[in-house]
Amino acid sequence: MQTARDVLTPDALAMLQAIASAGSFAAAARAMGMVPSALTYRVRQIEDALDVLLYDRSSRQARLTPAGAELLREGNRLLGEIDAVANRVKRVATGWESQLTIAVDTVIAKATVMELCDAFFALAPPTRIRLRDETLSGTLEALTSGQADLAIGVTADAVSTTHILSKPLGGVTFVYAVAPHHPLATAEEPLSDALIQRHRAVAVADSVQRGSGLTFGLLSGQDVFTVGSMQAKLDAQLRGLGGGNLPRCMANPYIDSGRLVVKQTERAQRHVTIHYAWRGDKAAAQGRALQWWLQQLESPATREALLERHRGP
Repeated sequence: MQTARDVLTPDALAMLQAIASAGSFAAAARAMGMVPSALTYRVRQIEDALDVLLYDRSSRQARLTPAGAELLREGNRLLGEIDAVANRVKRVATGWESQLTIAVDTVIAKATVMELCDAFFALAPPTRIRLRDETLSGTLEALTSGQADLAIGVTADAVSTTHILSKPLGGVTFVYAVAPHHPLATAEEPLSDALIQRHRAVAVADSVQRGSGLTFGLLSGQDVFTVGSMQAKLDAQLRGLGGGNLPRCMANPYIDSGRLVVKQTERAQRHVTIHYAWRGDKAAAQGRALQWWLQQLESPATREALLERHRGP
């Protein structure tokens, strides 16, 4: 009988990914150029070697059992590690990474990130760039888990992990803001927690994969509208769907045009220092692509633009 090591090959793990993406054995077989019976046989080989059922056979869909879902998660991680090894080998040979993945927090000005990408591609390097949108502690987790090579927009109190180097990007001040037609727009200041608690808050979901993540400014028992990015939070508050703290640099154009009203609260304004961070140590060799990005981030003008140059109305 085959063992787990015999059947859990990169090809087998990629096959499980294909089934998950296609949604059925038949669709996955077509995508892989296989007959369905051959694909089913390979899945049964894995199940027999592990002595578990990976799929619920009572459904027409390729519905994973809990054991199958865990194998898919771990398989994705292992395939990522294999890719990382291949990338490191290529970097050693050429000095350029085959791919550089950058985790960008949603508080960072995307237009400036795109301008940096434009300048990088103008060099015609062999390195592919992959951007990941992250929020809160998910930005650092993408780096520490090996899913990113550089993280832009990490909060100061999160940069304490071994083998992570970081430098400050700048400071961000948050203001409590609501739309002019929101009930709190005309309320007497400073707003009390009791008054704020009676109105819906707009919050950004932490993109961290493990644990509950971070939340700021939410009150116990308060109705919460959760969105996926800081831009979506801004859009929701402009529509009057709730209140909450926004980075002053993002909110300023809308405050100036009267589309947002800043309200003083009993709580002090939150001010945080934002960092950029990368994996490695000072003695480790860096790929030429990462070196280029770190060199750009040494510029005070670039750091300021990443925090301040958000699009206006």
